[in-house]
Amino acid sequence: MTGIEGATGACRLEFCGEWFDVSPTEPFVIGREGALGLDDNPYLHRRFLEVVLVDGMWWLRNIGSRLSATITEPSGGMQAWLTPGGRLPLVFGTTVVVFTAGPTTYQIGLEAAHATFASTQPLPGSEAGTTTVGQVVLTPTQRALIVALSEPLLRSPGSTTTQIPSSAAAAARLGWALTRFNRKLDNVCDKLDRVGVGGLRGGPTRLATQRRARLVEYAVTARLVTSADLSLLDNPPPAGGEA
Repeated sequence: MTGIEGATGACRLEFCGEWFDVSPTEPFVIGREGALGLDDNPYLHRRFLEVVLVDGMWWLRNIGSRLSATITEPSGGMQAWLTPGGRLPLVFGTTVVVFTAGPTTYQIGLEAAHATFASTQPLPGSEAGTTTVGQVVLTPTQRALIVALSEPLLRSPGSTTTQIPSSAAAAARLGWALTRFNRKLDNVCDKLDRVGVGGLRGGPTRLATQRRARLVEYAVTARLVTSADLSLLDNPPPAGGEA
């Protein structure tokens, strides 16, 4: 994403290659309607997110009632889960916003002229997308499952809209039975939920209905999986090969 030099405002937004200056005097609304009207997706709120200047700091607010958004900086080192009614300050020069409405996943870029924090680069020799996240180690089949669901985003990393595969399509891509795929999806969501990844559970005893979308958003923006992992789809592990 390009730098903010030349922008007429203190904050601006990018979607589908088009840039929008955000006014410091009124909220910039994102949804089916507003300053950035995305499309006629019936699963998307008319007014979902807004960018607003409060006391000299830019904020992103979730003004919807059902959808949530994944907020990250480009290196993937910071990630937050913005639920309905929540708000987050835009403390980085560049912030990436990813959210899913129905079958469609959207990606928006935000740039603020005066960043409070700077993102850090990975240490030389470090690798993104290792199999350990916190105290969770992913098995080969769990990793392959995440890659199958994330394939459209991994193949088109700069795309602003993508379609997340259904469980049936991802299972077929791996050559697995759907029931076994769903069981492994439940297991990997359970693992990540236990280390604090939000949005994967709908309550104490049930998994969230949108867990596939949240899993993909988290895995790609946190670099749990990268485009280098697409090779797993060429020779996926058998679904029943692990205890």
